[in-house]
Amino acid sequence: MILMIGFKDITLWIHQMLSGYLNPGWVVASEALLVGLAMILLVVIMAVAMIYMERKVAGFMQLRLGPMRVGLWGSMQAFADVLKLLLKECLTPNGADKLLFSLAPFVVLTVSFLALAPFSFAPGLQLWDLNIGVLYISAVSSIGVIGILMAGWSSNNKYSLLGGMRSGAQIVSYELSAGLSIIAIVIMCGSLSIHDIILSQSDGWWIFKGHLPAMFAFVVFVIASTAELNRAPFDLAEAEQELTAGFHTEYSGMQFAMFFLAEYTNMFIVSMVGTTVFLGGWMPFHIVGFEAFNHLMDYVPSFIWFFGKTFFILFLIMWFRWTFPRMRIDQLLKLEWKYLLPLSIINIVIAAFITIMGWHF
Repeated sequence: MILMIGFKDITLWIHQMLSGYLNPGWVVASEALLVGLAMILLVVIMAVAMIYMERKVAGFMQLRLGPMRVGLWGSMQAFADVLKLLLKECLTPNGADKLLFSLAPFVVLTVSFLALAPFSFAPGLQLWDLNIGVLYISAVSSIGVIGILMAGWSSNNKYSLLGGMRSGAQIVSYELSAGLSIIAIVIMCGSLSIHDIILSQSDGWWIFKGHLPAMFAFVVFVIASTAELNRAPFDLAEAEQELTAGFHTEYSGMQFAMFFLAEYTNMFIVSMVGTTVFLGGWMPFHIVGFEAFNHLMDYVPSFIWFFGKTFFILFLIMWFRWTFPRMRIDQLLKLEWKYLLPLSIINIVIAAFITIMGWHF
């Protein structure tokens, strides 16, 4: 029996406490407010942690220390950056479409928050147990490109427009491979529910028990997701040498900070999807036949397993950035349409065949 920390008792206690003081309508409103505040707090904490991690990983890769002056080992540098952005004025260029220009950062950030709803962080700690959770995340995440196109077009700047169009082409292209890599696991699992996918890995993570198709799907997912995030070596939409900063060239102050926060929130979401689908979510690591080892792994809290795996995928994405040189736009699209997409389709056929034959563990 897996010994894991469950959060159902905590959530039930909160519900009963609120029900004792408020009528049912206000209970629902209060719970929605608490959940919203909790998700905002989670995103802000994770963004600060990821910014600090990225700078330290970059420093390690480049044989330097990274930020060291503000706070202990530079730990307060991200807070100093936030304070700076709060004090900056938000400027709107002459000739810009003011409505769309102001709306674009909100669209991008709102979409990122919407995608967090179906994730299960630990047993009983899930905002929305949706039976099509994987489809919901894929569908909602794809809306973010509209905000990027709005930002590029409304800025009245040729560099922003080019960056927005590049980003749109890139995201739409690589969404196909990322989606197909997830479908390979959905075929083996037989469900689109986040909860069901995690429970199906109680006897082993899909990356191991799904054989080579699952391993190949994981590699494709990490590559395609990195491209969807517009991160190096796929950061053609923000190429400083060519486009200044791409679609957010004209943004400043908190409007720029919203794009920045959305980028790191999307990194967090992509890593959680990889963790949930391929690495067992909050399930511990077990080895068949090693009962003493497995029993020891069960004592590690479930949310530590989840966030530990999430940070592992985050590290892979950061490793890509500081290892590979930036690709040209033609190379980027060729990689998707000539290699990743055909191979992903073949991989789905193989995964379906393995599932029909019952060859996966």
